[in-house]
Amino acid sequence: MCVIETSPVVETRRLTLRAPRPQDASRIARMANDIDIARMTLRLPHPYTSIHAEDFVLHVASQDPARANTFVIEHEDHGPVGVIGMFEDSDPVPETGYWIGREFWGRGYATEALQGALVWASRKWKRRAMVAGHFADNPASGRVLEKAGFLYTGETRREFSHARSALTDTRRMVWLA
Repeated sequence: MCVIETSPVVETRRLTLRAPRPQDASRIARMANDIDIARMTLRLPHPYTSIHAEDFVLHVASQDPARANTFVIEHEDHGPVGVIGMFEDSDPVPETGYWIGREFWGRGYATEALQGALVWASRKWKRRAMVAGHFADNPASGRVLEKAGFLYTGETRREFSHARSALTDTRRMVWLA
């Protein structure tokens, strides 16, 4: 029998992945309200307000942990630096997505968080594969995914970005445990 963690915590060398808390909402809103972050995601609207962040925290608390897990990426010295999630959607395997606050770009936090989440997903969540995508105009996200072991599938989808209010070419990738 598989026991499902309802509020897992994942530790990496420098980061802790944990459920978002109500007190994280203002920090999440401040970081996610950056157009350069929002426009590289499918789901973040822009502007991103404190109401969006509060709704996000409530939504994560109501997720079915057998189908979705979303974590705040927290650094010991800096506090929350981003968000990473894994969820079942229309694909046959779960999908992952993430974002990092601008002031923390270029420090390897996205790669470290993604690697930690994938180890957790394979060991505790019992997932053997994961898909992800990055916008064609965001090769940095593709490099993060490659460093975490994702491979390009050759598929490009046109997906709707809320912040852009437009369909955007999304390069699809897959990870196999």
